[in-house]
Amino acid sequence: MTGKYYILTLGCQMNKNDSERIKTILNNMDFLETEDYKESDIYIINTCSVRQTAEDRVIGIVKNLNEIKKKNKNFLVIITGCMPGRDKDLKEYKKFHKNVVDLYIPINEIYKIPELVKKYYKNIKYTINYTDYLDLEATREESFRAFVPIINGCNNFCSYCAVPYARGREKSRNFKSVINEVADLKKRDYKEITLLGQNVNSFNPIDLNECKSGDNPYNHPFACLLWEINKIGIPRIYFISSHPKDMSDEVIDALKLENMGNYIHLAMQSGSNSILKAMNRKYKIEDYLDRIDKIRRIRPEIAIGTDIIVGFPGESEEDFKETCNIYKKVKFDISYTAIYSDRSGTVASKMPENIKISSKKKKERRNILQKIMEDITLEKNQKYLNKKVSVLVDGKEGEYLKGNSEELKIVKFKGDDKLIGEIVDVYINKVQTWNLYGVLIKDN
Repeated sequence: MTGKYYILTLGCQMNKNDSERIKTILNNMDFLETEDYKESDIYIINTCSVRQTAEDRVIGIVKNLNEIKKKNKNFLVIITGCMPGRDKDLKEYKKFHKNVVDLYIPINEIYKIPELVKKYYKNIKYTINYTDYLDLEATREESFRAFVPIINGCNNFCSYCAVPYARGREKSRNFKSVINEVADLKKRDYKEITLLGQNVNSFNPIDLNECKSGDNPYNHPFACLLWEINKIGIPRIYFISSHPKDMSDEVIDALKLENMGNYIHLAMQSGSNSILKAMNRKYKIEDYLDRIDKIRRIRPEIAIGTDIIVGFPGESEEDFKETCNIYKKVKFDISYTAIYSDRSGTVASKMPENIKISSKKKKERRNILQKIMEDITLEKNQKYLNKKVSVLVDGKEGEYLKGNSEELKIVKFKGDDKLIGEIVDVYINKVQTWNLYGVLIKDN
């Protein structure tokens, strides 16, 4: 063993999957993962740039690592993820760079880790060769559920978002590479996969035509991929995050394929056309509602989640009211509601101060939307009462096993720990806003 490493992962599912691939690199270098960062020789922070609070947290972590660095001169600190691609020149970072942070590595350059670490550890052996870090085999944390990235970066430049600056422009994985990874997961009896990308449904690989089956009915690249993956036979297939402008009729039609999970996440961000325009979202709310209608015609019982930003610069009371009204009309199953925060370098951050919303007002709007969401979610959950649901068991919480239904509703029931990683049927006898409770149907 060369030494020990610790990875702190912040942010989305994409970051979590990136960390699984970083583990593959470090394991191949004969480093051993530790759960105690104070025991590590290499400390890696896989960062997020979606909100200012995420970046502030990293600065705080770096300050705390300063004490370890003073005591252990061989303690190697690496920052990767979204921040090195965008914010490595921030003043706060430069202040601690010299004394604490040894390496800044943009996530698409993690292939450089072995050569960079060799400067500190001379006798490293490394045997993996690859051209794209996404083609690395991930060191999975779970043996039954996996994230599969298919595209990295973003071309949309929404006015509030730092992702295009942090991750770069969209780059799709090769079609064959994605299929091979999913096929391998099937061989290992994985029960669920989630396809990942900042704009997952804009997937457009260069080898599509040579890999597409002759009987594949779709022309849209992402719909083609969903069809091919369904043939592989993993029981549950999801994808996130999808952009409404790329939710074509073919992609919507593919939701009816046999192994597609009964949930879709489609970010709305606002119910006001004036705010959507200011956000550079490239669709109107009428377009969004049209897609929702088409999705529900294909899968009437599908659960739908969304993202909403409250307090975007210039958002009036009327704009916010429109968002609330649209939410009530669509009746989302869940919303991840974010308070707008400036991201340096984005168009929105440069908007006039006199149109920016106070922190107090933004919190009030988030709380109003949160209450609307909870009321609707509890109302919608009543349909599961006294019904059977299929559950992928993923762990234990107190006396209950827990897992997700096909609609990604959290289900809790009592049962044997051996069921973790299995798909079972549960009869629901109690519903709450965020949990469904039931009893195991014994003939599983």
